[in-house]
Amino acid sequence: MDGTHRTNIKIGAHVKVVRKRDQRTGRLTEGVVQAILTKSDSHPHGIKVRLESGEVGRVKEIL
Repeated sequence: MDGTHRTNIKIGAHVKVVRKRDQRTGRLTEGVVQAILTKSDSHPHGIKVRLESGEVGRVKEIL
């Protein structure tokens, strides 16, 4: 599922995100959504979320 639309992402969802420092490599981090940080309905690079681990990144894939 696509991570560019806020309506697709729910708190508690299992996702893969790209962190700011991993944007050049494209390395994905897997985790569970704790909070949705992007306020707009969509974002071309993915909705920014905070994972339960404390990591912040943009959603690339919803598992």
